[in-house]
Amino acid sequence: MELLRDWYGRRMNAWEMDLATRSTDRVVRPFDWGVDWTTGWPVQSSESDPELRIRELNKLAIANSASFFGYKPPEDFRFDALANTLQFTSPVNTHYAENNTVHGRFFPANPRFKRGEKAVVVLPHWNASPQQHVALCAAIAKTGISALRISLPCHDKRMPAELTRADYAVSSNIARTIDATRQAVIDVRSCFDWLQQQGYKDLGIVGTSLGSCYGFLASAHDERIRVYVFNHCSTGNSLRSHGPIH
Repeated sequence: MELLRDWYGRRMNAWEMDLATRSTDRVVRPFDWGVDWTTGWPVQSSESDPELRIRELNKLAIANSASFFGYKPPEDFRFDALANTLQFTSPVNTHYAENNTVHGRFFPANPRFKRGEKAVVVLPHWNASPQQHVALCAAIAKTGISALRISLPCHDKRMPAELTRADYAVSSNIARTIDATRQAVIDVRSCFDWLQQQGYKDLGIVGTSLGSCYGFLASAHDERIRVYVFNHCSTGNSLRSHGPIH
């Protein structure tokens, strides 16, 4: 048994190392408090020192999270019924025009197995490509539950032109990372606005890795999300699931 455990440990370590070194376009970026990313937040600080300002803003955001993750619902939902794609303007305006348009791909429930108006929003992992999690959405749709996969901030079509990876979603720029998180949560909540407009009533969320972080925060601030399933949870998040939608 000990030999088997050692062999398995070596195999897992080798596999993790292969995954970690597969990408060759990683960039080491300088640290920055990113104070310029806080101007649009609903909480403000008069601290002049960047670190003290970010610390105070962080405390205020936590204490006033309903306001921090609050938003005005979009009024420009654009759904292409032929391609099953959704676009709308993010309620959070950022420095990058590409990132301010949310892109989603809709997978309507298989009518043969459809049981009521049930739908989930699917949030991919960090640096996910446009095709990843598509198979998951298709599988969910086959069970009779509609699925809406959205692109996270600074990912695929939302990625600023100077990037090849979604570095601005999570980086050494503290406030930019927080702002991307705020935008992701608000974009997710906006997706539920659209789903409700389409007649969906039983709503859930599925998040993987970074998507689980965003999904957890969204579910904590939006009572419409009745079911939440988080896979490969981001560190510091609680795994909370009410089970499958019946």
